Amino acid sequence: MSGTVRRAGDGAPLEGQRIQIWAHTTEGRERDSRSHGATLTEANGEFRLEIPQIVPTFGQPRGHLAYDSGDFETVFLRSVMRSAEQTSLRADFVLRSA
Repeated sequence: MSGTVRRAGDGAPLEGQRIQIWAHTTEGRERDSRSHGATLTEANGEFRLEIPQIVPTFGQPRGHLAYDSGDFETVFLRSVMRSAEQTSLRADFVLRSA
C-alpha cells in the first residue's frame, strides 16, 4: 500500500503524518498482526507499507486506511481493488486543519 498526504489549500506535502492500514490478507483478518500496521509519511508526503496479499471479503479485495493523529481532521478511506489479481493499492490523502 502506498500513497501521498498533502495539506488542503496549498497542496504541500506533509511529512511525519501517521497512516494506519489494515485489510484481510493471505495471512489473516484485519486484526491479525500481519494484516495491519502503521507508517509515517516521508518529506515528500509519500508513504509505503508492505503487507501480505489482500484477499477478497464480501466480494471485493479492499484496504482500509486512516489518518487520526490530531493535527488535522480524521480521515478514513476504504479503497477497493479492481480485482483479486491486483497486488498493490494506492490512496492519496488531502488533510484539512482540525
